[in-house]
Amino acid sequence: QVQLVESGGGLVQAGGSLRLSCTASGNIFRLNTMGWYRRAPGKVREFVVGINSGGVPNYADSVKDRFVISRDNAKNMVELQMASLVPEDTAEYYCFAEVLLTNRDPRTKERLAYDAYGQGTLVTVSS
Repeated sequence: QVQLVESGGGLVQAGGSLRLSCTASGNIFRLNTMGWYRRAPGKVREFVVGINSGGVPNYADSVKDRFVISRDNAKNMVELQMASLVPEDTAEYYCFAEVLLTNRDPRTKERLAYDAYGQGTLVTVSS
């Protein structure tokens, strides 16, 4: 239905910066909130940041003041600029998008909602 393609992960030293990008494609009528989760080795998935269609962000306390999210609605893209990285930021980062599809429910005729996730991009921060 909807595909999310991430890019930009890699290895960086503590204190460094990285930028992640995520582009959505498919049966998209409207992209609502987009953002990122992460899963560190041996830990549960953690919400990192989301940004609604109006551009209002919501950051986890652990990344506030270090990460900045932005989106380009014309390109169906969201970017995450990460700075002052620490080893605790090491994780697989997954883009997500809350999507209103072009598809409609055959009974109600309402457009269908769909939660899309990317395949993940690895961020490793060395000490």
